[in-house]
This record gives sequence, C-alpha cells and structure tokens, in this order.
Amino acid sequence: MPYIYWDSTYILVVIGAVICMIASARVKTTFNKYSAYRSMSGMTGAQAAERILHAAGIYDVRVQHVSGNLTDHYNPANKTLNLSDSVCNQTSVAAVGVAAHECGHAIQHARGYVPLRLRTAFVPIANFGSMLAWPVIILGVIINSRSSMMLINIGILLFSFAVLFQLITLPVEFDASRRAMVQLREQGILGDQELHYTGKVLTAAALTYVASAAAAILQLLRIVLLFGGRSRDD
Repeated sequence: MPYIYWDSTYILVVIGAVICMIASARVKTTFNKYSAYRSMSGMTGAQAAERILHAAGIYDVRVQHVSGNLTDHYNPANKTLNLSDSVCNQTSVAAVGVAAHECGHAIQHARGYVPLRLRTAFVPIANFGSMLAWPVIILGVIINSRSSMMLINIGILLFSFAVLFQLITLPVEFDASRRAMVQLREQGILGDQELHYTGKVLTAAALTYVASAAAAILQLLRIVLLFGGRSRDD
C-alpha cells in the first residue's frame, strides 16, 4: 500500500475545495432555475448584448457564440463578447443577465476602468507565479542549503501573485454586474421582477469568485504554515 502523507494543514485545502464546490453548485442551480423564466421582451442573450453595447456607444465589439455551458467571457485582446450555448440564443432572464454581465466588462474596457486594466496586466504575472511557486518551494526544501530559505520565500511570493490576482478580480466582477443591472433597467430589457431574478443569478455567479479568492488565501496560508517558519537547519 502506498504511503500517504497527511498533515493538519490539509484541512485548509479541504475547506477551500468545499467552499468552491458549494459556490459552483449554487450558481448552476440558480442559473438553471431562472433559465425557466422567459424574459417579457423575448430578447435572446445575443440580442440583449447588442442593444446594451450600442446604447453604450460601443460598436467595435463582436458578439459571437462559443460552445459549452456558462463559458461566457469578454476578451479585451480581440474585443469579442463570447456567449455560450446556454446564453447566446436563449431568451430567459438568466441568459439575458449573463450576457449583460459580459457587456459590463466590455463597457469597463471601453471606459478604461482601472481595476480591469490592472487585472489584464496582471494575468501573465499570476500565471507565472502559480506555475512556478510549488516547484521553487519544493526545490528549496530538497536542496537543504543556505539558499533553501531564499527559494522557499521566493516560492511563497510567487504564489502570492496568484492570490493577489484573485483579489483584483473581485471588484471587476462586482462592477460588471452592477453595470449590467443598470443597463438592463435603462434599456427596458427586463422588468422589475425580472431584474430581481437576474440579480440572484449574478450574485450567485459573483460568489464563485469570492470562493476562489478564499480558497487561494487558504492555500497561501497553508504554504506559509508549512514552510514560512523553516530555518536553514530544518
């Protein structure tokens, strides 16, 4: 039987995983629930997106369909607003809400919203940090020399970049949802009760980002507890 190492800090990983699973389950359940409510305007997600973008004076963003379920995203690099199977051609209040949220990101981009610019610039740094953090930490543990603590600290710093990216993402996502609700109301795409339903969908979606940030912070805490107090003689 293979030996499986366990230490008490694993509980932090478990807590983070459970938080993420609960948030993911909630957004799927909420989206599916309000996907059964057809919007009174009868507009599809794609049509709602086009109206919101044009009302905001944005004509250089292309709305297009992408495969998958809730794979919706705005790509600032090529100015495309990508809507999934469950959103693009669907007329539910959930679909319209998600499409409007992605329009919120397009509006942020057009207006030069600072947190979005910061997040976009931080993507390569966060990817670099998350990719190299553990290898650098493990190398520091293995070599057991004068450089060990330096390498471990570098690894912790690298992982901190990934955590910081998660934190930067939060205001970006919440602001996009706020902009979405404003546009849906001002453009008359959804009525008051429909906006209430859509707000539930967007809140559930936002909580997935909160959960991801919490899980990343817990993982960072685990790394610090495991390696942050090491000395050269450990």
